[in-house]
Amino acid sequence: MTLTSLIVFLVIGLLAGWLAGVIMKGKGYGLVGNLIVGVIGAILGGWLLGGIIGGGLLGSLIVAVIGALILLFVIRLIKK
Repeated sequence: MTLTSLIVFLVIGLLAGWLAGVIMKGKGYGLVGNLIVGVIGAILGGWLLGGIIGGGLLGSLIVAVIGALILLFVIRLIKK
């Protein structure tokens, strides 16, 4: 993984975490928390969807947001 692809992955993760927090109407977890949720969500979404959604930046962002939404849903279930 090159430095550029790592930076893109982290930016997509940050955006996905933030978007998932907005969609789920939460207060969010701060910059680092949103980054962690987004990155884990991107990995989870990639594993669950396995290439169903097209590639590119937009496809990666959609998969990451879906994964982050699933992750936030599970986190909120556990917290209750």
